[in-house]
Amino acid sequence: MTWSEHAGKRAQQRGIPPLIDEWLDAYGEEMYDGRGATVRYFSKKSIREMEKAYGSLPVRKLSEWHDAYKVVSTDDGSVITIGHRRRRLWRR
Repeated sequence: MTWSEHAGKRAQQRGIPPLIDEWLDAYGEEMYDGRGATVRYFSKKSIREMEKAYGSLPVRKLSEWHDAYKVVSTDDGSVITIGHRRRRLWRR
């Protein structure tokens, strides 16, 4: 998966570690945003799946990043941006 220059800068500015990016790809829920991209985020279900895979202690230690999300282009699959949710994601 390729990253846009913007996404790389935002990941660094927001302090999102590469492990969280990998977990978003592996366990995150995916939702179409209606503007040509998908949003990957952690849901209760995906957090439970991570706990099954890695144990509850490591997942709890990284709970500060459970509000992370990333936006991926549906055209070429590149990461547009990555960040922390401050508001609820409204699903359609």
